[in-house]
Amino acid sequence: MFEFAGKVAVITGAGSGFGRAFAQKGAALGMKLVLADVNAAELAQTVDALRETGVEVIGVPTDVSSAAAVEALAQAALAAFGKVHLLFNNAGVGTGGFLWESSANDWSWVFGVNVLGVAHGVRVFTPIMLAQNEPAHIVNTASVAGLLSPPAMGIYNASKHAVVSLTETLYHDLKLAQTDTGGVSCSLLCPAFVPTGIADAERVRPDELRNASRPTRSQIAAGKQLHRAVEAGKLSAADVAEITYEAIAARRFYIITHPGIMATVKLRHDDIEQLREPTDPMSLKPEVKSAG
Repeated sequence: MFEFAGKVAVITGAGSGFGRAFAQKGAALGMKLVLADVNAAELAQTVDALRETGVEVIGVPTDVSSAAAVEALAQAALAAFGKVHLLFNNAGVGTGGFLWESSANDWSWVFGVNVLGVAHGVRVFTPIMLAQNEPAHIVNTASVAGLLSPPAMGIYNASKHAVVSLTETLYHDLKLAQTDTGGVSCSLLCPAFVPTGIADAERVRPDELRNASRPTRSQIAAGKQLHRAVEAGKLSAADVAEITYEAIAARRFYIITHPGIMATVKLRHDDIEQLREPTDPMSLKPEVKSAG
């Protein structure tokens, strides 16, 4: 059983959405917090609100797509609290539309945050955790879109599939590197769409990666569908945080917040095993259409 009180958690994407909910839950469990976000204003709001309740917390504005920035985040965490016991590689962005209409900037932005952000977190913090010789845990936020391949979400899907594979491999690597089963472990979080800021991720896109051209029809349609799916989410970010911390406590690897989606995941696996053409997950039950 993983213990939280008095331990140190580092959370990326903590200015809003899941990250803020993870911070609030960690604070309620008595954790010390190191919060990171590319949006300095939103990050400051989260930090200030927690400090007012007596939480030991620092905020470190961080672009997780930058290796140097994530390394600086780790140094700030160690300078403030000396150790890191829990890492949420949570920061994420998304864009939609037909794959051939997606720009090089779209690919660079989404993969920079969603994939390299997780990779930098694993690369920088895992050695720190291993050297501590204490129980520690890493949570990588993927998505149901890392288990399925909905249309008009190609870049996001590909980035989240990468996080799924990266995290499964991390699990195996940690097993090979350690003899103590109570050492460093990890979890893969795959939520469906929940009311968070993911539908408005463009607000944090760097100027140098913005598109000069206007959105295409498929991109506009995908954006509208994303907003509808997010707004229709039946679980809150706080609900997902509760589920996630329960899984961490039990050191459970797969964290599926919307178990109803598993029938569709199984269908995808059946398609592969039987060499069928892939089934469009959006053509299935209504609850599938809110998965992301």
